[in-house]
Amino acid sequence: MTPAGTVTGADGLARCPWGLSTPDYVAYHDEEWGRPLHGDVALFERLTLEAFQSGLSWITILRKRPAFRAAFAGFDPAVVAQYDDGDVARLLADAAIVRNRAKVLATIANARAVMALGEPLDQLLWSFAPSPRRPAPRTVGDVPAFSDESTVMAKALKKRGFRFLGPTTAYALMQATGMVDDHLAGCDFRGRGA
Repeated sequence: MTPAGTVTGADGLARCPWGLSTPDYVAYHDEEWGRPLHGDVALFERLTLEAFQSGLSWITILRKRPAFRAAFAGFDPAVVAQYDDGDVARLLADAAIVRNRAKVLATIANARAVMALGEPLDQLLWSFAPSPRRPAPRTVGDVPAFSDESTVMAKALKKRGFRFLGPTTAYALMQATGMVDDHLAGCDFRGRGA
């Protein structure tokens, strides 16, 4: 019997409903989402992709992730911080990524902000992770769009020169990187890697 709020895949495992909607989501749900992620490059990638996702579906960004990695030098903030007008033009001409000028410029500004931090990005972002963790949501409707912590994170990042990162985007980042675990209570993937 499937636990409340979840769906069971052909493999017999219970998942969050969105986690079975496409093969791309199955892999992302099972192997990445909600698992603690560390490292400045990895976190800069997720921060960037969550900002690009704003106003779009996550599946669009997920499917374009290899192209984003190529376009943004593997998300090395030291490299991206050096991008100039020629790089902006190159990115805006690249049909393999989302060609949004404001988001491209925000990514470059955010890389510069990372380089200007007096601490590792990893340390800064993880300082906003709630402790103790909240109880597991029982249904998709119980999963918030933002939290007190994501609101504080967004304000702190904005103060440090980051762009395109409001409370909702910051919360999506927290979910994606395991700062919060919003797998449903009945999901077989809840707490993995925590």
